[in-house]
Amino acid sequence: MFTVTDKASEAIKEFLKERDSNSAVRITMAMSCCGPALGMSLGEQNSEDQEFNEKGIKFIIDKKLLEQAQPINVDFVESACGSGFKLTSAFTPAEGCGSSCCGC
Repeated sequence: MFTVTDKASEAIKEFLKERDSNSAVRITMAMSCCGPALGMSLGEQNSEDQEFNEKGIKFIIDKKLLEQAQPINVDFVESACGSGFKLTSAFTPAEGCGSSCCGC
């Protein structure tokens, strides 16, 4: 399962207005001192990807990552510290390092 909130879709569409409209939004996983974290980038689809069209936006996710992390939800949050995308999933990351540099 893959879901995108209305606020997130609006923010992504605004971002894509200035870029190649044929680009897909790739959901990725990166490692940091806090453990694995989901992220987003623009990319091209390949044979190992699952495609989702949510609210008029094309998303791609590696099928193996999707199996491990689903359900995945993309949201856009605003707080006193700023605003940005928040990607959540059932994937439980390893314990963080406890460093304040990255909010672990």
